[in-house]
Amino acid sequence: QVQLAESGGGLVQAGGSLRLSCVASGSIFGINIMHWYRQAPGKQRELVATITSGGSTNYVDSVKGRFTISRDNAKNTVYLQMNSLKPEDTAVYYCNAFITNLARATANYWGQGTQVTVSS
Repeated sequence: QVQLAESGGGLVQAGGSLRLSCVASGSIFGINIMHWYRQAPGKQRELVATITSGGSTNYVDSVKGRFTISRDNAKNTVYLQMNSLKPEDTAVYYCNAFITNLARATANYWGQGTQVTVSS
């Protein structure tokens, strides 16, 4: 079994910073592309940032210059450093990844989500 577990969410004032982490565990052979999504109340889930296995990154326009996605392949972990946070960043943040297990089967996995609340 493979699982993703996020941590690092919380309550922060506007202009502050948070660092989210997502650890993959289980019978992992390799981790391919990894994403951070977010979903605000009453809104659709939104892709926030992507990082490939080679380290290439991409961001939604609204977070460019403020958020940084990174990964530590040795620790099966992806991070999202969020700076200059705004109230509109308030959402549940989800980790998502395409992971190949020891049987060489690749599937898409989601974490349980971590709440980020930015007060004005």
